[in-house]
Amino acid sequence: MNLPPGFLDDLRTRTSLSQVVGRKVTWDARKSNAGKGDLWAPCPFHQEKTASFHVDDRKGFYYCFGCHAKGDAVTFVKETENVGFMEAVEILAREAGMPMPERDPVAEQKADRRAELGQVMEEAFKWFRLQLKTSAAAEARAYIAKRGLKEAAQDRWEVGFAPDQRQGLFAALTQKGIAADLIVEAGLCAKADDGSIYDRFRGRIIFPIRDGRGRAISLGGRALDPNARAKYLNGPETLLFDKGRSLFNHAPAREAAGKGQPLIVAEGYMDVIALVEAGFKSAVAPLGTAVTEDQLKLMWRIHDEPIIALDGDKAGIAAALRVVDLALPLLEAGHGLRFAVLPTGLDPDDLIRAHGAAAMQKVLDEAQPMVNLLWRRETEGRSFDSPERKAALDKTLRAAIARITDPSIRSHYGEAIKQLRLDLFGARARPNWQPQRKGRFVEVPQNALASTKGSLLANAPEHAEDIKVQAIILATLIVHPDLVHVFESDLERMDMAEPGNDAIRAILLSHLDAATVEARLQRAAPGALDALMSRPHVQSAPPVHNRTDRKLAQMCVAEDFARLAARRAARREIEDAVHDLSGIADEGLTWRLSKAAEARHRADHPPRADAAEMGEDRAAMSNHLQSLINSRVWEKKKR
Repeated sequence: MNLPPGFLDDLRTRTSLSQVVGRKVTWDARKSNAGKGDLWAPCPFHQEKTASFHVDDRKGFYYCFGCHAKGDAVTFVKETENVGFMEAVEILAREAGMPMPERDPVAEQKADRRAELGQVMEEAFKWFRLQLKTSAAAEARAYIAKRGLKEAAQDRWEVGFAPDQRQGLFAALTQKGIAADLIVEAGLCAKADDGSIYDRFRGRIIFPIRDGRGRAISLGGRALDPNARAKYLNGPETLLFDKGRSLFNHAPAREAAGKGQPLIVAEGYMDVIALVEAGFKSAVAPLGTAVTEDQLKLMWRIHDEPIIALDGDKAGIAAALRVVDLALPLLEAGHGLRFAVLPTGLDPDDLIRAHGAAAMQKVLDEAQPMVNLLWRRETEGRSFDSPERKAALDKTLRAAIARITDPSIRSHYGEAIKQLRLDLFGARARPNWQPQRKGRFVEVPQNALASTKGSLLANAPEHAEDIKVQAIILATLIVHPDLVHVFESDLERMDMAEPGNDAIRAILLSHLDAATVEARLQRAAPGALDALMSRPHVQSAPPVHNRTDRKLAQMCVAEDFARLAARRAARREIEDAVHDLSGIADEGLTWRLSKAAEARHRADHPPRADAAEMGEDRAAMSNHLQSLINSRVWEKKKR
């Protein structure tokens, strides 16, 4: 029986590997971090006392550093229950409440066809390997030797040779009884206009391409003739091969990444081979095309932060920038990219052969975050000697950042760009000019601006509301600790208005149950806990005194984090606007301050039933900010 596409992915999504494995092992509490899905135990497959068996619950894979057993939930059930693949799937599907699919004759026929094409491809690989030993391949062997690939490495990579013959491969395969239509459908041969069949790959060094499970799916060929129409040629799209969803060296790279090696994305076959042979085992390459969205997602399944290692010439930088544009809307917490820019004119293969693996490691160690490459694209080689050019830069960068869908990452990108902008223009690049009422301009000292900024921000009760909201969040999570994993990243990033609450947060992030959390808090931070829970606004908060309504608690915590974010954003906008007092004040500055006040007002007036309890402070704060705007505090007053 064949399973429909997506069924196994859905099953793995619904199945917790830690629960499946947890029935057979005892977790090592000292090494494990259950909250992050990082679990360790003695291996169930061989006798040992140390915890060398690792489960990555978020990725759904396990690996033993002792006996090298590895797999997913299905593999684990197969090995521990001594059942077949379909039986293991049925066991997990039953536990996950998923009905097994009915038999699909069409899907089974397609799978059978795929298996046949895979066998044809394997036979082709064998033939190409044999041709590399013949006299016709002397030039190919010389080229391979020149690239530093020894015979043992050639065997590991199954490198072959396609002689310059019209029907060399076709004749060899048909003599083995393989049907012509299978050979053509596999992409190894093609039909001419007159109906004759010819080999697609001729006069080329052959590199086999396998999928993530090690199955033969296609091949690539490097031309020996410098005047060939295409230097590199990949097989066509087939039932086996989807170019935009495949990576060269996928399976070995995934295994090496699982052992802790960084994932390196190079440009071509020889780059990947050179990297792996030099010790960088987790290396892949897109197959003759620019990186696609599916390939990028595939890379993130292998490693959270792949390193894009492209040539240092214009073409390499252009390819890297295309990846930046592709990745921006796909970014999410924990998934990013870094870019290793190689010396001009060198690719990884050239660099390793010329200067060794240490030089390549140095380049990887200096890999830059994606935001730096985005900044470099918009600023390199350009002059920003006028307000209009600076405004154009700001507009372009805002548009790029706006494409990031994750609000947290978008915010961090904005902060990083702001710092890069400050580094480029510098504080001294801003002329300190202020308008007077009669239209004349006078220079204002920096200390005067600083005092103005202080008077604008310090008079408002900045922390009072934050303290209240943070207290309600912490109290709610103490009462409902199972929600901590939902808001883990927000909780980690929350700037505590009261230092004593740091201890409470640390214990909450340990992901304990309600009874254990309160007991641990009573031991570790009794004063902070009592002070927190005794506050009237905490005791009266609906999610705190209603301990059974988890849905209400989750909604309230999400809303409170949103309120903190809105208030923080409003404060940043006011600070930025005040900083811009060093420029020429105009209606735009007034608008920014008014919008900041509006944002603050919205944050302080949520549509929640208990909003009235703290309304007086909110109203006072909003009125205070509005009065500052109405009085035009940024103007120099007459004496």
